[in-house]
Amino acid sequence: MKSISLLLNTTQSVKNFVNTISQYDYDMDLRCGRYVVDAKSILGIFSLDLNRPVVLEIHSDSDCSELVEKISKYICQ
Repeated sequence: MKSISLLLNTTQSVKNFVNTISQYDYDMDLRCGRYVVDAKSILGIFSLDLNRPVVLEIHSDSDCSELVEKISKYICQ
């Protein structure tokens, strides 16, 4: 499993993010505090507090560097 901190603070960024990650077969969750939602669910993402960073958890044993590169504009340090 790989965890990445993301900032998805606009409606357009959520839409683009979901369109990007939906191209991959990995199971992915977004975690914000104690809440966890399916990362491919727009409605689930909007139920989170998007004013602060969320954590993307990628459940895959394979190399997901291509995915990480495509979502790099949302990654926060």
